[in-house]
Amino acid sequence: MKRRERTRQLIELGGLVAKADLIELTGDDRAVLLGLLIDAAAMLRGETRERQLLLWRRRGQRAFDAAATGL
Repeated sequence: MKRRERTRQLIELGGLVAKADLIELTGDDRAVLLGLLIDAAAMLRGETRERQLLLWRRRGQRAFDAAATGL
């Protein structure tokens, strides 16, 4: 991946963390944020991977849709 593409990806991912209110909810505690992400990764390595992806995808799409409509 080229440097500019990687930088853009990282900025977009940081935006998602902010959009989910995780920065405020964790007091910008990066250890807590990393812990959350490690737990999510562990869930994706487990037997309920597909179910969890479906749940998170639906929840995320609803949030995107709500933001697009100004709700």
